Amino acid sequence: MKHYYIYILTNNSGTLYIGVTNDLKRRVWEHKHKVEEGFTGKYNIGRLVYFEQTNDVCVAIEREKQLKNWRREKKIKLIGIVNPSWSDLYEEI
Repeated sequence: MKHYYIYILTNNSGTLYIGVTNDLKRRVWEHKHKVEEGFTGKYNIGRLVYFEQTNDVCVAIEREKQLKNWRREKKIKLIGIVNPSWSDLYEEI
């Protein structure tokens, strides 16, 4: 059974990035090591502060869209509920 992940990354300035993947460990590693040019590389975003898992790719994509449309305050509250210290969850996955 495949797993899909919706995740939120941040940097030291608190900039947020939301993405979806089927391999969370690999994808976060790619962000951390700036494998691809783009937003996360430009703003040095690589700390995993939140993630969710689902077995349905459509659910994952819809959830990603939902989170991206939330106001910043609501995203911060969501992160704070599961990761109040905003620690890097990368080593836990």
